[in-house]
Amino acid sequence: MDRDVSERILDLAIQIQQISSPTFGEEQKAAFIRDHFLASGAEDVTVDDEGNVYTHIFGKGEKPPLIVSAHMDTVFPSGTDLNCVRTEEKISGPGIGDNSLGLAGLFGLYWYLDKGRGKGTNIASLPGDLWLLANVGEEGLGDLNGMKAVVDRFGREPLAYVVLEGMSLGQVYTRGLGVRRYRIIVQTKGGHSWVDYGSPSAIHEIAELVVKIKNLPLPIEPRSALNVGVISGGTSVNTIAAEASLELDLRSESPEVLNHLIDEVETLVKEADQRGGQVVRVSAQVIGDRPAGELSTNHPLVTIAIECFAREGIPVKLNIGSTDANIPLSRGYPAICIGLTTGGGSHTLGEYIETKPVAQGFRILVDLVHSIYRIGTSTK
Repeated sequence: MDRDVSERILDLAIQIQQISSPTFGEEQKAAFIRDHFLASGAEDVTVDDEGNVYTHIFGKGEKPPLIVSAHMDTVFPSGTDLNCVRTEEKISGPGIGDNSLGLAGLFGLYWYLDKGRGKGTNIASLPGDLWLLANVGEEGLGDLNGMKAVVDRFGREPLAYVVLEGMSLGQVYTRGLGVRRYRIIVQTKGGHSWVDYGSPSAIHEIAELVVKIKNLPLPIEPRSALNVGVISGGTSVNTIAAEASLELDLRSESPEVLNHLIDEVETLVKEADQRGGQVVRVSAQVIGDRPAGELSTNHPLVTIAIECFAREGIPVKLNIGSTDANIPLSRGYPAICIGLTTGGGSHTLGEYIETKPVAQGFRILVDLVHSIYRIGTSTK
């Protein structure tokens, strides 16, 4: 493996990291990705209506295509200080591992596998087209809309969907964690804190609802979670709030447990609305629905991935998570999510990646691509 490729990947990851790309604001990064593919020699680079960037390495057409994707959006809002610090051992900066390195890995594949185009070397070794996709909407309220568009386009045709993240080297995500998200809104007449004292406050009402949601029993197994991540509302300290809202995240390893939790939350909302009559109105809006899915541990794609890691001496942990792989998995298509290196501080300003394992992670990725083509349609 050409060590220069991994160094180029790291250099490009820093360039990508410097471009702000909050969910629903990925346009500037998408333009960079598109232009950089064109500058690298890609002849067919397109952007779909969702904002996903597509290119591919042409294969012989003997086998179906393979999809490798990485998301462009980050959790960091516009205006975040994207200062990046590189040392010999690591690179630190918001979004460097999630998912600037993953995006740079797409280019690594292009540079390495397409370098012999027109010379009958590496490119001729691909039996089918290799699609490289930079997609939008993986984080937060993006609701995996970018990957939904990708899977709507390709359907069951690909041999597999490989989702690439910057971190989590050694983990193979074979299960998609089910997630349901709500925005719950409480509305009242409001009023003056003294003159209208006794009138219901939307903030007081939503606070009571938060406590009831927090006290919902959750099983230890299968692992489940709920989180009120955002609360907003009110006008001033001496105003009875006329409106307040919260954003709620529900997750479970078990679709059945998640559905039960959804029913309990919706019941609490209905009860609060009925109790308030015409004075207090409570409503819930679904703002995120990430379907669950699972690939059998005996599936050839999982076996291949484990073997590729084993050849590099890395033991694999099969894991569950909420990633772009949720979409193909939920539709019954073979998909996994893997990382290129190790790191930490994901979704924080202290996010970092370790540089040394990148070469090893990239070798695994290249091996995985070739191995999937070798077993062909048996991944279906």
